[in-house]
Amino acid sequence: MSFGYQVLGFGGSGTAASTGNDNGIFGYGYDSYNQTNLVTNVGVVGTDVTGVGTARGMGAACEYGGDKAIFGYGNGYPGAGSYISMTNLVSNAGVVATDTTGVGTGRNSLAACDYGGDKGIFAFGYIAGTGAVGMSNLVSNVGVVASDVAAVGTARDSPAACEYGEDKGIFGFGHHAPGGSPTYLSITSLVSNLGVIGADVAGVGTRKKILGGCSYGGDKGIFGYGYSDSSGSPANVSTTNLISNTGVCGSDVSGVGTARRQLTATQYGGDKGIFGYGVTSSVVNMTNLVTNVGVVGTDVTGVGTARGDLMACSYN
Repeated sequence: MSFGYQVLGFGGSGTAASTGNDNGIFGYGYDSYNQTNLVTNVGVVGTDVTGVGTARGMGAACEYGGDKAIFGYGNGYPGAGSYISMTNLVSNAGVVATDTTGVGTGRNSLAACDYGGDKGIFAFGYIAGTGAVGMSNLVSNVGVVASDVAAVGTARDSPAACEYGEDKGIFGFGHHAPGGSPTYLSITSLVSNLGVIGADVAGVGTRKKILGGCSYGGDKGIFGYGYSDSSGSPANVSTTNLISNTGVCGSDVSGVGTARRQLTATQYGGDKGIFGYGVTSSVVNMTNLVTNVGVVGTDVTGVGTARGDLMACSYN
């Protein structure tokens, strides 16, 4: 499905860990939405909540402060150069605040995750005329976004990100186009508990972009779904890759549920996850729950406005 905007082609084992946030929130997306949908601690998605802030898609979201969240960056529809750096804070009751003046370079097709237990990081993305970028922006434990940090590793757009090991993060997969030649990626980049992004780690699994990622099990993560060229021609996929509590990305796990791209994911219930929304040949609003051992469930009938290129994170 074409939305009429740039999508180049563009979200283990171990001992028991402490649990995370109970609730999740899906928000924004194309075509030009700013409404949100709250996720309960048992993975039930609520109906649309009236939107706050600038409608946009292709942004990212993460937790901060231990129990709050932040939506950031993105692109206004239909994307005529309206690269956004503004943010919207989400309270520990799931209430979205009005726009906060942006810090850092406006861009879309980035990803975000938390680190250090109470802080967050936005990284990578795409800017017209520049292409894929690798810069990052740290988020303090009170939701303040810092200026650009120089890129580390391969510049890329449309990756996913999630937490692992309780206080660290990982960015994975994505896309770049060196010399104008599109290249899908399976590389990962680890984020320390101080917010420092490491060098590229050789990829595992099917290379893909515009996928989703979230944590589960208290200290592990999962990347899933997306758009891949591994079969010789680009197509939606439903495969997943588990992230261990030491940040090791596992090989492909056979997909469950409808293959789709431009979806997102968030943690809920302290130690579980949910993939939601996205694009097949049209926008959808279905979800797939992830257990606390990383098993993805079958499609759940959607709630709320069907859309793609939205953002999600946990709170409370």
